[in-house]
Amino acid sequence: MTQTLTRRSLIAGLAALPVAARAASPALPVSSTDFRGALDAAHYGVTPDSLGADAKAFNRLLREAASRDMPVFLPPGLYRLSDIELPAAIRISGVPNATRLVYSGEGRFMRARGAGRVALADLVIDGANRWLADDQPGLLTFQEVERLTLERCEIVGAEKFAIWAERCSGRIEANSISGATASAVYAVECRDLSIRDNVIGDCGDGGILVHRWTKGFDGTIVTGNRIARIRARSGGTGEYGNGINIFRADGVQVSNNHISDCAFTAIRSNAGSNIQIAANQCLGSGETAIYSEFGFDGAVIANNIVDDAANGILSVNFNEGGRLAVISGNLIRNLKLTAPYEQDDAFFGIGIEAEADAAVTGNVIENAPRWGMLVGWGPYLRDVTVTGNVIRNAPVGIAATVVEGAGQASIRQNIFSGISEAAIAGYRWREKVTGDLARNGAEPFPHLDIESNRVS
Repeated sequence: MTQTLTRRSLIAGLAALPVAARAASPALPVSSTDFRGALDAAHYGVTPDSLGADAKAFNRLLREAASRDMPVFLPPGLYRLSDIELPAAIRISGVPNATRLVYSGEGRFMRARGAGRVALADLVIDGANRWLADDQPGLLTFQEVERLTLERCEIVGAEKFAIWAERCSGRIEANSISGATASAVYAVECRDLSIRDNVIGDCGDGGILVHRWTKGFDGTIVTGNRIARIRARSGGTGEYGNGINIFRADGVQVSNNHISDCAFTAIRSNAGSNIQIAANQCLGSGETAIYSEFGFDGAVIANNIVDDAANGILSVNFNEGGRLAVISGNLIRNLKLTAPYEQDDAFFGIGIEAEADAAVTGNVIENAPRWGMLVGWGPYLRDVTVTGNVIRNAPVGIAATVVEGAGQASIRQNIFSGISEAAIAGYRWREKVTGDLARNGAEPFPHLDIESNRVS
């Protein structure tokens, strides 16, 4: 009997061919030959479970790869390593969640100095909480690397900093970093670095630190990171325990980060000029959620959400040169009167504080147990406008300084609701010395312009 070939029978026959082919071919293990152009690590004696304190084989592999400008692929498995010196141009990758580099504890793990290009990707890097030598500040230490790329790695168990990047450029992207005794990332004296889309948690003293030894332009972008559960193991009153900490670094952008449960501050900028802090979620901060303090000249703090902190947003220290800020479009709520420390000159339970050359506009503050806003402090007030804000549920909506020598402030067109003592009150340092200036006017204080506010 002759079978007629139809379109349906032809398609059915073709569909069956790949199944038969797969059934006939056994599964092949992953090898470095699957990654074209990569050196075969096994050829250099580098195989899982074969390495110990002697790093000669691994370093020889890296030197050969750098001299031939070829990448290194490490197949799945556990590699015990110490004293790895990354050469001037190196690219190392593995299989995500399967290629594990574990520090064996001989004082140094991995570092690069004066390299043109270093790239690490898809590796699990485990410090095993082992001791690091004094000249190894980070589990991964990069010094003067022109193009640093660290991406899609899982970094755990660092006894000091997980990543130390000193005078580097490049990017630290899409990594998972946890359990560092100090901080997850310490970037010092860098230039145009990008730190983005990392997941950071359970670190002893900090999340991401962007510092400079001397104040100057930095240009780092910190964006899209998720940071949680940052402690202040080393104590202090804000030096430690911050999700993101900027120090003396100018031109830094901090945006679209999700930061929760920090012992002190979600985002703290100390002496960082021309900084942008925008569209961040700051939840559960033990002290002030967002700080721009000391010796800064220019800060934009906009469109952030702050919930459950001791203070919301502070732009302060005019006495130390802190000035020039825009604070707009932020939502601040559910503040508290307690913080990790007590000092006579410290106040908590404040939504926003601004002191010099600042525009505070379009913010919403709800449930501030002390003051919705603090405008100036003692004589430290100059050229501040407070307009178009909504303040709900606070004993005092706005506390404005009336100390001799204070500069001018304009407080107009704000809405106050649920205020128990005064919508706007004058303060001499700590002491409330006026009635409600929103209702009675500020004629005795010519430096204050108070008009067109609504109180309900």
